[in-house]
Amino acid sequence: MRFLERERTALEGFLPGLDGRLAALPQDELERPGGPALGLFKEAGGAGLLVPSEHKGLGASAVEAVLLQRAVGSRAPSLAVATTMHHFSVAGMVQAYEVTKGLEWMLLEAVAEQRLLMASGFAEGRSGQSILASSITARQDGDDLVLNGAKKPCSLSASMDLLTASVLLDTDGGPRLAVAVIPATTPGISVHPFWGSTVLAGAESDEVRLRDVRVSPDMVVRTERGEDGGMDPVQTVGFVWFELLMAASYLGMASALAERVLDRRKGDPAERARILVELEAAMGGVTDAASALDTGGPVGQAELARSLVCRFAAQAAVDRVVPRCLEALGGMSYVSGDETSYLAACAGALKFHPPSFGRAAEALCTAYAGGPLVLG
Repeated sequence: MRFLERERTALEGFLPGLDGRLAALPQDELERPGGPALGLFKEAGGAGLLVPSEHKGLGASAVEAVLLQRAVGSRAPSLAVATTMHHFSVAGMVQAYEVTKGLEWMLLEAVAEQRLLMASGFAEGRSGQSILASSITARQDGDDLVLNGAKKPCSLSASMDLLTASVLLDTDGGPRLAVAVIPATTPGISVHPFWGSTVLAGAESDEVRLRDVRVSPDMVVRTERGEDGGMDPVQTVGFVWFELLMAASYLGMASALAERVLDRRKGDPAERARILVELEAAMGGVTDAASALDTGGPVGQAELARSLVCRFAAQAAVDRVVPRCLEALGGMSYVSGDETSYLAACAGALKFHPPSFGRAAEALCTAYAGGPLVLG
């Protein structure tokens, strides 16, 4: 067996040829805004990865999805981040259909058959902000809802076919959180420059603004606070998917560095083994947590807490392993090109995705002491 063999086998099985095409392209080509990675992903049918087979999709399991996402992260970091946002939006839509048995199935079939990419406009990027916060408001106007606000950064901003966004719906009972699905060509949606870094620039994480965007009520899923003030089932499932896919993606980026260490036999065998063990153990936790999504049982606070533990374990493993990989590869590898320094910078960005460890710490401690896990 080879390092990352299981992950790349999963990628090849669902999206044949994509791994080879990504591997054949230079890193700077894959990672630039407007680069070929997202187009290759769409051509391979990646948009339908998590759409159930009965809705014309590929029907990948959660375990298969996190394996595939690690493989993508090892080849194209920006693609891994961007597609995580798409996949978790699709997973949330699948859960919404399971709860409501409404028209979501039509959207899922369209995503799979037309290879539509879904950008995700949920709270992210601001330190200390609630994961359930939204800067987009919605008001009733006749039969439609009218949306105003902005999401920055918003991955897939240039390539999105659909925008899924959390919105604060103005109701008689006060603001209520909902999720709107909006075609990207809807009048009032505009994209503006925001992402100023070269790191993960290929994820197209610019600002998306909504100005008097009209949406049919059929394209809005209303959510409620769950037990003990926590997230409702649709939010919970989506958040678990987000944490596990993102953890796998960033483990893939760190694994790209580790693969170079292993293939070039850099450092002594004990150090190479320590790097290997750290990454494989962290990925084992992610796949184990993902298996809970494949049982068909309810996904609740226990599964949410577990996904957070695995995400933060992966984050800690990445933070420990990446500097050791750089040291093992040596200064000449670092200064002779941007490849290793770029991968290191990308891998370190996991800590910027919600929630921060500081915000999650008390909730996790409460949950593992038998109390409710409430992430506000």
